[in-house]
Amino acid sequence: MVHILGIRHHGPGSARNVKAFLESVQPDIVLVEGPPEADDILQWATHKELKQPVAILCYQPDNPQQSSFYPFAEFSPEWQAILYAKQKNIHVRFMDLPATHAFAIKEEDKKKTVEDIGEETATESKDNGNISGLQNAGADAEIIAADLLPPVQLDPIAHLAKSAGYDDGEKWWEHTFEHRQNNEAVFEAVNEAMQTLRELLPEKENRMEQLREAHMRKTIRQAEKELFQNIVVICGAWHAPALINMPKAKEDTDLLKGLPKVKVECTWVPWTYNRLTFYSGYGAGIASPGWYEHIWHYPNDDGTRWMAKVAQLFRNKQMDTSVAHVIEAVRLAESLASLRHLSKAGLEELNEATLSVLCNGEPVMMNLLHNELIVSDKIGEVPTDIPKPPLQLDIEKLQKKLRLPPTADWKDYILDLRKENDLERSAFLHRLQLLGIKWGHRSDVSGKGTFKEQWRLQWDPAFSIDIIEKGTFGNTAEEAATKYVIDAATKAKALTDVCALLENTIPAELPLATESLIHQINNLAAASGDVIQLITVIPNLVTVSRYGNVRKTDADLVLGIIDSMITRVCISLPAACVAIDEDTADNLVQLFLKMNDAVNILQHTEITLQWQQTLQVIAASKNTAAVIGGYATRLLADHKLIAGDELIKAFYYAMSTASAPAIAAAWLEGFLKGSGTILLIDNDLWSVVNNWVDQLDETVFTQVLPLLRRCFSNFSKPERRKLGEKVKSGSSGITVQKTVTNLDNERAKQGIDVVMKILGYKK
Repeated sequence: MVHILGIRHHGPGSARNVKAFLESVQPDIVLVEGPPEADDILQWATHKELKQPVAILCYQPDNPQQSSFYPFAEFSPEWQAILYAKQKNIHVRFMDLPATHAFAIKEEDKKKTVEDIGEETATESKDNGNISGLQNAGADAEIIAADLLPPVQLDPIAHLAKSAGYDDGEKWWEHTFEHRQNNEAVFEAVNEAMQTLRELLPEKENRMEQLREAHMRKTIRQAEKELFQNIVVICGAWHAPALINMPKAKEDTDLLKGLPKVKVECTWVPWTYNRLTFYSGYGAGIASPGWYEHIWHYPNDDGTRWMAKVAQLFRNKQMDTSVAHVIEAVRLAESLASLRHLSKAGLEELNEATLSVLCNGEPVMMNLLHNELIVSDKIGEVPTDIPKPPLQLDIEKLQKKLRLPPTADWKDYILDLRKENDLERSAFLHRLQLLGIKWGHRSDVSGKGTFKEQWRLQWDPAFSIDIIEKGTFGNTAEEAATKYVIDAATKAKALTDVCALLENTIPAELPLATESLIHQINNLAAASGDVIQLITVIPNLVTVSRYGNVRKTDADLVLGIIDSMITRVCISLPAACVAIDEDTADNLVQLFLKMNDAVNILQHTEITLQWQQTLQVIAASKNTAAVIGGYATRLLADHKLIAGDELIKAFYYAMSTASAPAIAAAWLEGFLKGSGTILLIDNDLWSVVNNWVDQLDETVFTQVLPLLRRCFSNFSKPERRKLGEKVKSGSSGITVQKTVTNLDNERAKQGIDVVMKILGYKK
């Protein structure tokens, strides 16, 4: 006999009903909706180290991004069926369309879609832009003309909910099945409802659904041929009628004949409650896995246990919550359920009561409740000896060794790189980042020094796909990261890309990869004639060299390249500052600033001398862009290479009437870039600037005013205020002391003895 149980995926009521049904009929085989390739790994379902939620990962070894997850929670009906079969030592099989066919069909459909779009685009081009179908041919083929979109289809459950007077299918199913205690003949009722819906709703041509149901029927027939007498089938409720009313076997055989195949492998991976929600994009997702776990363990709870959990959560967050609050909230939830003609309070009623009584109408704490309890941050575990890719085994081993457990919620770490364990943690996290496994997000730590890193970690089960994909580069995190970086360096053509890769590789402590990157940078720098590109990457390389002290890496390798690149920059830079537009000149000024900071950080005598000589050539050239000439002069002044009369002379030359006012203003802007303090402390320079502005006639002053405003607007407010006060004090800004002529000489003589004693002189 064949029993078809139409269930709702991840429904605690359905799971309870399935468990009770299996115990009553005691089947000799259980068929479950799922990938047949995973039959071999079902032996791990009862392993003591396997803790829900978990998922079966099916993937294509030669294309890991082609993959599917089949998640299970403790309250999933399929999981309870699998556990029952394993505990009773009876047969259990998956019966869905094999992933080997599903992946191949999806790949074929994707290629066909792209080809069809290309043909459609060509046709539209011939029709002189007459858009009758697709608007544009994108890679994913999802830009569709609005008039071609099909009408919105309601979920089948939504139709039943609407007929029962509910506007939410989830709420209807929860109150009808999940909270219901008396469930005799519930599966017959579900199957009948689904049969009616399939007859009344317009049939949608869906080849994949047809193939799936055909293979399910084929699996049932195979079980009957093997002389199993009592067969229980666990499937999604929508598929139940298609398995009850079977067509001829030949029709299914013909439908499944000649399907394409690809190689597929399966394994178990940890899952999270967050990934069980439909908010995560999971098609069979639910809204509240944390709540469903609660009603799975406490089906008779009237809300008291749940509100006690809520109160405990709020107390942990330093929010006053008393027993009286809990009692009042439960009573309010029961009253709401009674007013709505419900058998018991559901999550909606409990949430409304929580908001009113425990949160005083403030919805802020409800977000915490949603994340911590309603959804929950629970993550599953799988046995360490389950067959896994070598790279995944190495990553799990390092997570355990370094005490970095994967968690579904955010966890913050501040690593002190002077400590051996923290240094190993940092290198491990940097290696994962290089591999594209974004488990950790690094942020800067406030304070002095570069020996600390702050990381925020959150594990995503989908990282399993990235780990499998990157496993082709090596069996350990170190080996895979090294080979991946070397491969990326070989393919990179831009010097900036390789330098950025080196900056990320140094903290990962990969000496072979670092050496390869340095060699690649040296080759690209030697072949590059673009001085802008060279000067752009030098500051980053200098930053990289700073890791040499804490991370015990050989910074001399990087410094050798920096030295050669700076030499090339110093030779080519003066010519790059001539005959350029304003935007290019402004961009170069910013690069000058970074380059100068990099040279100061290095504190290398020969490099500093080369840079200073280059600045002198640029500042002295008549053809240098004015703003760059001014900034080069300012840097020379900061280096104490030009000062006093020589600096005044340079100012007079740049600000003389022989120079066009706009050029003089640009030179002044470059010189005062970032700070105007020098005008406050050097009265001679102030006099030159003040006199230059004073001699401008009204028309010219109006022309250069925007440049002057832009120049002085970059100063800080105290600097602008002090400059304003200096203007008010006089054109020169020099305070002249007045000579006092009405002194009383006799009275002054009387103070001489006192002053002499104070100074320690004796007569």
